[in-house]
Amino acid sequence: MILGFDPGRQKCGLAVMGGDQTIHWHQVVAASQVIDSINTLRQTYPISLLVMGNQTTSKEWLHVLVEKYALNLDIIQVDERYSTLEARGKYWQLYPPQGIHRLIPQSLRKINHPIDDIVAIILIERYLAKPKDTDGSQV
Repeated sequence: MILGFDPGRQKCGLAVMGGDQTIHWHQVVAASQVIDSINTLRQTYPISLLVMGNQTTSKEWLHVLVEKYALNLDIIQVDERYSTLEARGKYWQLYPPQGIHRLIPQSLRKINHPIDDIVAIILIERYLAKPKDTDGSQV
């Protein structure tokens, strides 16, 4: 299983996805709770890889995960540019509007809560969509 991580200063998105692209868990967590959440998820799911974005606070988080907490997990960074915009569309796929709200064009709909967890899902999907070399590594 793959753990997606959208790093941020105040809040972060986490998501767990299987190799078959089934989403098993996703949530926005406070930045102060990320390490505890990752450890809990690793006890619950057989996570073999962490995929994280490469913008904003990624360098600091990479240092924290590897140096401070010695997270014994393969970590891959992927391009997260425009992932929030893409996550808005993904949100409406996961949670289609109901009733009269279906008539409002998607570009005019408002999402009233953070979608960092959806961004974490997008990051995993971007990783899985990248071509792999014959030995399984990304090219």
